[in-house]
Amino acid sequence: MPEAKIKKSTKGYVFVCTRNTESECFERLTFGSSKAYGSPVLKIKKGDVLFLHNIDTNTLSGVFRAASKGKLNIEPDAWSGKYPYQVEFDTLENKICLNNAKRILRKLEWSSNTILSGSKLSYLLDMFAYEGASIKDLLLQRRAVSESEDKDVKSTDGSPLVEATTLWDFSKQSYGINSKGDNEYAGVTPALVIYNLLWKYTEPGDLVVDPMCGSGTCIDVCKEEKRKVIGYDISPSRNDIIQNDARKIPLEDESVDMIFIDPPYGDNLKYNEHPDNIGNIPSDSIRYYNELEKVMIELHRILRKGKILAWLIGDQWLENRFTPVGFRTYERLCKYFEPVDIICVARRGQSSHTGDWINRSRRLGFYLRGFKYLIIVRKSPWQQELAEE
Repeated sequence: MPEAKIKKSTKGYVFVCTRNTESECFERLTFGSSKAYGSPVLKIKKGDVLFLHNIDTNTLSGVFRAASKGKLNIEPDAWSGKYPYQVEFDTLENKICLNNAKRILRKLEWSSNTILSGSKLSYLLDMFAYEGASIKDLLLQRRAVSESEDKDVKSTDGSPLVEATTLWDFSKQSYGINSKGDNEYAGVTPALVIYNLLWKYTEPGDLVVDPMCGSGTCIDVCKEEKRKVIGYDISPSRNDIIQNDARKIPLEDESVDMIFIDPPYGDNLKYNEHPDNIGNIPSDSIRYYNELEKVMIELHRILRKGKILAWLIGDQWLENRFTPVGFRTYERLCKYFEPVDIICVARRGQSSHTGDWINRSRRLGFYLRGFKYLIIVRKSPWQQELAEE
């Protein structure tokens, strides 16, 4: 095998297999992962080091080198299509198998989304070197990765895990090294909401549209997760957002793979000065929902059959009056789309979540808004016929 070129930026990735799937890995010289863990696979670069954890035999095999970038469907028929996020590999000298893999990985605080670098990767390579792998290549590798700063290791620790329940509570507005959107923007969207939707309902290369793009969170997440994206807003906050009214979108019928929208929840916030902004309309008025319905009809037109629209919306308590904005929006959406699910997204960083407001809510007997609805619906042939009647 040609001598491995070791770079300081090299990372390590652990794939998982069983007795039934391990042989196919080595027959095809390809490792694969399911969609739930697809994000870290797409970050693999040629030359990164790879390991294979057999959960049935509790062994960890290595050391392998990525012979390609991480991609979708390098071998479409592999593992009957169950693990489409894949990378090709070759070996650094002979394959070594370490026992007690679970104990080793626990020490590394590894989970299925973890990217190994710095001292963690160095530790693992040293274990394989001790067992007799190529000392030359591995010691070169160890010296390179151990030069990484601890802060770099933490920042590249892995991709977020996809949520497993209908309660989403994110401690920060953004995630990862690069910021997504502007956390100072009024009503900014939590970036992990969009991340989870992408990895649940889309594939790399799919086209995602955000018709009320705000500070551009959806654009930033889509670009990092390798999706095509178009962001519109009636009053753009940055150059890569196209000025447009969501009630008339300049796209062809059935041309979009997913839509995310986080509209104004009424006129309680001042978003911009544009006279046609729906955020200037009180959410306790019929006109507000009539204008949102115009948006729904347009989104139904551009969305492909069977694809997802995700609508983030919150209720309103204003001037001693509660308005169930989420329920009323859901009722309108069901005229055009098929319900899929509803997620509860915890609200953090709200201007009303202060000691004074908390004490006021307790004394005066009202509740501060603690969550938003993420309404997930699908365009189906049945719903299309209903909308056209």
